[in-house]
Amino acid sequence: MRGFFISVEGSDGSGKSTQIRKIEEYLKKKKQEVLLTREPGGTMISEKIRELLLDPSNKAMAAKTEMLLYAAARAQHVEEFVLPNLKQGKHVLTDRFTDSSIAYQGFGRAMGDMVAEVNRIATGGLSPDITFYLELSPEAGIGRKKAEVNHKMDRLELEKQEFHQKVYMGYKALCETQEQRICKIDASQDIETVFVEIQAGLDRLFGF
Repeated sequence: MRGFFISVEGSDGSGKSTQIRKIEEYLKKKKQEVLLTREPGGTMISEKIRELLLDPSNKAMAAKTEMLLYAAARAQHVEEFVLPNLKQGKHVLTDRFTDSSIAYQGFGRAMGDMVAEVNRIATGGLSPDITFYLELSPEAGIGRKKAEVNHKMDRLELEKQEFHQKVYMGYKALCETQEQRICKIDASQDIETVFVEIQAGLDRLFGF
């Protein structure tokens, strides 16, 4: 039996990392084998692409280059890590997937439907079984990031407020068109309240 593919999405500072750890802990308590991964990243090749994408010194990177690099990292990740583990019956929990590209490149960079098409090729049409979208305003999210001790802002986090607002609108559009898959959760709530809503979604998916 194939494992479940779970993604967690959200703007920068929405608390994804915290909730991913809580999801992992919860599923392991339920005797489920779950593997954590992230995008861009998850494999050696994809992590090298991540360094290129997020390095603040790469200011000259063109929007199309950015889109294709994200897709390349995702293609490698799916081929090398995600699909093999799902086929072995393991559950895969990823910090970001295709929705991020649609929000950040499709809307943030105004590249439109091309992004979805490129990512269909990159993933072979693979889509998460469930996606938890942690909704937080761009102002609040970037504010949280800036407040983190020793956090160095990456190339995308350093983008102007206008860019982050477009990304936010991209996620909003995705929630409207993918409402059966995407569970939208108000990430301005406290950590435990957010997780209660995530747990409800997990219980439905797994039949706990």
